[in-house]
Amino acid sequence: MAPGDGTPVATVTPKFPIAHHAWAGLTLDRPRVMGILNVTPDSFSDGGAHADPAGSIAAGLAMAAAGADIVDIGGESTRPGAPAIDPAEEIRRAVPVVRALAQAGVRVSIDTRNAATMAAALDAGAAIVNDVSALAHDPAAAPLVAARRVPIVLMHMRGTPATMATRATYADIAAEVAAELAARVAAAEAAGIARTAICLDPGIGFAKHAEHSIALLRRLPELAALGYPILVGVSRKGFIGRISGVAAPADRLAGSLAAGLFALARGATLLRVHDVRTTVEAVRVWHALDTGRGADSA
Repeated sequence: MAPGDGTPVATVTPKFPIAHHAWAGLTLDRPRVMGILNVTPDSFSDGGAHADPAGSIAAGLAMAAAGADIVDIGGESTRPGAPAIDPAEEIRRAVPVVRALAQAGVRVSIDTRNAATMAAALDAGAAIVNDVSALAHDPAAAPLVAARRVPIVLMHMRGTPATMATRATYADIAAEVAAELAARVAAAEAAGIARTAICLDPGIGFAKHAEHSIALLRRLPELAALGYPILVGVSRKGFIGRISGVAAPADRLAGSLAAGLFALARGATLLRVHDVRTTVEAVRVWHALDTGRGADSA
């Protein structure tokens, strides 16, 4: 079907079960949830909330207990306009938390674009690298990920967090993001990273205005067609505030749940979220309804 103006509309089909391989030790026959743990003073929503290691560790353990499949630890803010920090400071903030959670049996990803931080976090027990620059920021990053044979999330972003707002110009948002992610995949594979190690993130809100994020989510099947698992981070993002009229990021739970389930219906495989318990509950219900398998198998 098409709207009255003749523009084609992407067909939406049930997402799960899916044909993707397992990724990062997780089977992908159901949606997976990644909890956000920012150990930073200045992240856009929760900056300073987990600034001390003991509090950060407790928060990460609580996310795992609430059903997070992965806890994603970041020591550098990548909010719009954020300045870069020295990797040594990033390591100081993040690695003690990585080590404690990994030792407790939590599957940890390190949210960083710096190879030195990746190496230190992997040495401390991190199992996944999540790079907002898709391994473009640090020339040593791709060889490191290839040598360590770890799963990698390649996220779409133009420029840097400090400059990305000036790069948000698109003629065709889905086609351009898909092409630019495909180029980063090619670079990763050329560096020796296995295809089965790669997950893609469209980078909602990164070098994208609200209208871009909305259009990209609506056309998510075009990114899923690249053939890699898709991680989507819509939690508390600005476009949700624009639609809902909710100004404070921490108050955008309802909109975040709606956007996350919308993404799952259009090809997302994993959701990266602040509010783990409520998201896990919502995803379990959505998955049971979507697949018809019932509560026992959800």
